[in-house]
Amino acid sequence: MSEYQKPMAEMIGTFWLVLGGCGTVLLAGGSVGALGIALAFGLSLLAMCYAIGHISGCHLNPAVTIGMWMAKKIPTSDLLPYIVAQVVGGVLAIALISYIVQGGSVDLGSYAANGFGEHSPGGFNMHSAFITEAIMTFMFVMVILKSTSGGSSHAGLAIGLTLVVIHLVSMSVTGTSVNPARSTASAIFAGGWAMDQLWLFWAAPVVGGAVAGVVFKKFCCTGGTCGTSKCS
Repeated sequence: MSEYQKPMAEMIGTFWLVLGGCGTVLLAGGSVGALGIALAFGLSLLAMCYAIGHISGCHLNPAVTIGMWMAKKIPTSDLLPYIVAQVVGGVLAIALISYIVQGGSVDLGSYAANGFGEHSPGGFNMHSAFITEAIMTFMFVMVILKSTSGGSSHAGLAIGLTLVVIHLVSMSVTGTSVNPARSTASAIFAGGWAMDQLWLFWAAPVVGGAVAGVVFKKFCCTGGTCGTSKCS
């Protein structure tokens, strides 16, 4: 496999995740509601797990990649290329949405940027936002690490459905990130407060993902191996 295939797969996969998820928020959120948005993110990830999981592992998220690295499931050489590719894929998705709406009358507002305080959908403060993002990411990465370790063909389903639940729990707190690439893409286009608060949507998911990797490596690996990084 070419050294470019895995980052390219991550870029395409993240592009679809952000297009499917944030696109639903921005173009159809008012009609599909919270459950529809949660399903859009979860099903977009599920589709990519089966489409590109055999190529890159389908991380589509810097926090997942860092968790995989901490658990020793990917080499250090994959770390930066994956993260860069994920951010680029997310930015391209928001750019496409921005271009599409020029042909209509949709107001993109804050481009589905994540926020806390006055920019939290439910008015939750920074501490609530941080702990929510960290815990949700921790659980997300734990599910990914465990479900991909046994080589199950149903790992993508478990991962996608977990992302649905995470959105249902945390949308009112931060708009749900658990993915620095997704947050960065929206923040770049929203600017202002979104860029000022972006640090939290890197710090909290990365902490959650890294801790999950350490916990998995120490307590969940069996038989001297932690399996592979693939989700299908």
